[in-house]
This record gives sequence, C-alpha cells and structure tokens, in this order.
Amino acid sequence: MAVVRPLEEDEIEPALRAEVQFFKGPLGVIPNSVRTMAHRPAIARAFTALNIAVMQCHGAVTPEFKRLIGYVTSYVSGCRYCQAHTILGSQRFGASEERLNSVWDFEASPHFSEAEKAALAFAHAAAEVPNGVTPAIEARLKAHWADGDIVEIMGVIALFGYLNRWNDSMGSALEDLPVSAAETYLGPTGWNVGKHR
Repeated sequence: MAVVRPLEEDEIEPALRAEVQFFKGPLGVIPNSVRTMAHRPAIARAFTALNIAVMQCHGAVTPEFKRLIGYVTSYVSGCRYCQAHTILGSQRFGASEERLNSVWDFEASPHFSEAEKAALAFAHAAAEVPNGVTPAIEARLKAHWADGDIVEIMGVIALFGYLNRWNDSMGSALEDLPVSAAETYLGPTGWNVGKHR
C-alpha cells in the first residue's frame, strides 16, 4: 500500500494538471508517482520539467532506447514499478518484441548493437551501489557515443535513480497498463507487482 495517497486527477491544481498530461503520451496514464508528488505542486512541476528535458532526443539516443536504459537502471535498482513503466514506454515507442523480451539480458542478445550494449552496460554499472562504472566501461561507452549522447544517457540513468528511490520507498501502486506490459515481457526476470499493488 502506498505511503501517501495519489491525488485524483481532478484534485490536482488546474495549471499543474495541464502540465502532467504530458505523461499520457508515453505511458497512457498520469503515473501514481506524479499524482503523489502533486501534493506539493512545485515538486511535481519540477519533476515533470526534468522528465521532459531528459526524454527529449537531440542526438543518436532514441525515445525507445531511452526507456530501455531506464529499464536497465530500474532492474539493477530493483524498482518493479519503474521496470513496468519503462518496459511499457519502450513498447509504446516502438521496441520490437525481441528487444522487449531480451533487454534484461542485453549482453547476450543479438537484438542490440555494440553501441547499445555499451550504453546499457554503463547504465547497469551506474545504477549499482556502490557505483560500478570502471575505466573500461567508460572507454567502451565513449567508443560509440558522442559527448552529448552520453549526457542524455546519464540523464536517463539519473532520472530513474530518483524515480527508483521515490517509487520503492513510497510503495507507489502500479497502474493497469504497465502491469500488463511487465507481465508480458518481464516474466523471465521473476518480475511481479510486489508491494506496488
């Protein structure tokens, strides 16, 4: 059960309600995490602006791949809420069935390029506690990605670091669409709703 009740959409202050409609595009819903942040509109507003900025694509990192980076970050952190949301977002941005079914084992998957594997390995190491980024992981990443792309990749990792802490600590309840996507694609990882009921 959630620590704090998410506000219903009609309880969110009107100006903020308009801003958080953004989430319906990639996710089909305003996430319970954002609806909980809305108890303090400045937090929800700042988070929404950061999310929009991080998820904009200005280089080679695609919207689909940003969500897969978020998935790997959330997988390492153990946040089932964010795993479900990122797998749904990846699907909605055109990830193939093969990529969705193998992202949790990306290194062995033929469905990811060497550049993508380097970025996902970086995400995996960056999400570890303590941080697992080594000079070898950094060199592998830099062999494939420009500095601006690395900034976008790290932006996604950092954004989901925040969300992983928020959703796991707050016990955010999962919405139906992400649950369905997670049950479909994350079964081999042992994924289940857990405390996010």
